[in-house]
Amino acid sequence: MKGDPKIIDTLNALLADELSAINQYIVHAEMAADWGYQKLHNHFEKRAIDEMKHAEKLIGRILFLEGQPIVSKLTDIHIGAEVPQQLEYDHDAEEKTIKNYNAAIKQAGELNDFATREILEQILNDEDKHIDDIEALQDQISHITLPLFLNAQL
Repeated sequence: MKGDPKIIDTLNALLADELSAINQYIVHAEMAADWGYQKLHNHFEKRAIDEMKHAEKLIGRILFLEGQPIVSKLTDIHIGAEVPQQLEYDHDAEEKTIKNYNAAIKQAGELNDFATREILEQILNDEDKHIDDIEALQDQISHITLPLFLNAQL
């Protein structure tokens, strides 16, 4: 089915966000593992896997719409030197991504592409959970202090 070029461009922009998030989260995961914070490693790694699934859905939809997935473009990736900075960068990335998904959902509706809109809404729900999880970790740090938080991540 030939899709609207505008929605294909939007899907490719979202794909760039997802591919960038995978890289950012996997680096943060490996840094946490290197520091001995296995629970935090698992948290970051799970989020990276979720982003891979999102990328897979977007690629599938682009192909269905007879578009060409662009996997060579990434958005800015920010690697934190310490855990609070990592969480801040991850929060910023998720916030931007959520904004982009909301705009894409609106565009898909305006173009009467309700199947694409439904896929985007499913991914948006995951992204909302991601930002909620990040905020929960940030709240834990603010409530129990960073050293106690990191001790709990061993």
